[in-house]
Amino acid sequence: MSWEGVTQRRVATNGIELNIAEAGEGPLVLLLHGFPESWYSWRHQFAPLAGAGYHVVAPDMRGYGKSDKPHEITAYNQAEVVKDAIGLIGSLGYDEAIVIGHDWGAPTAWACALNHPDKVRAVGCLSVPFMPRSPVQPMPAMREMFKGQFFYQLYFFDEGVAEAEFESDLRTNLKKFLVMAGGETDLTKLPVKGPDDDMFSGLPNPDTLPDWLSEEDLDFYTAEFKRSGLRGPINYYRNHDLYWELTKDAPEHIDQPAFFAAGTNDGVIMMAGEALEAMPSYVRDLRSMEMIPGIGHWTQQEAPEAVNAIILKFLKEIDG
Repeated sequence: MSWEGVTQRRVATNGIELNIAEAGEGPLVLLLHGFPESWYSWRHQFAPLAGAGYHVVAPDMRGYGKSDKPHEITAYNQAEVVKDAIGLIGSLGYDEAIVIGHDWGAPTAWACALNHPDKVRAVGCLSVPFMPRSPVQPMPAMREMFKGQFFYQLYFFDEGVAEAEFESDLRTNLKKFLVMAGGETDLTKLPVKGPDDDMFSGLPNPDTLPDWLSEEDLDFYTAEFKRSGLRGPINYYRNHDLYWELTKDAPEHIDQPAFFAAGTNDGVIMMAGEALEAMPSYVRDLRSMEMIPGIGHWTQQEAPEAVNAIILKFLKEIDG
């Protein structure tokens, strides 16, 4: 599958190589994807942003697609992932970039802006609001919060378990996962699971795909994960405590121009109300916070026109 004007190549950064998809010329905009996705989750953003005069670059994050996949679990902690993104800026011949992230790419983008204000001149995030470092260790707090319940991040913690289930029927399970987190799904009607349950048993297997996800899109994601496996992507979830330890002296405020957008039906937003409310006190030049009606977790795929309008308005504001 090819996208007009979008080319791919591998670029060295932070001791590894990442595959990037890119289009356009001009100031650099880095687009960082989440789980379980790829550069392809930004497919609808390349043409509008390149057309507005930007060099748009979306990497396959480490562990994904055609990028390198270090074996060690600890190689996927956010400190390393941030170094990948910051290193890309120099590797592509730039001194600075605008960094935009979705899902796991959002905390990466926020951390790039927080820790590298000389390299990140503006930041935007989809779905996951900025949260300063927690005063308490994350995994014990998560285990306490979800005691007696199934929670996917706890299920992902044990090495090999979630990978084996995902990969047992990759296309069906990707379809279940993507549709489950989309805006069409009423999360309150999903089966209630206990702490010893698996992820996909009992989850509905949709007969038809939503408008934002075509059979071709699902084929693309399936082929990517057949190549890469799920170990690297799931390893991101296994490093909450390590990253917490590594960031004990992290700053708390972001001063660059910023924007945030999410869907009103996004399960992350349902859990992150407190962070959403507090965000303007930590992100001090937050230009816009937009909630897109009826949209679920896959923000830029479910509502590409709305997301493109938000990004283009922001770029025009900061660059004229």
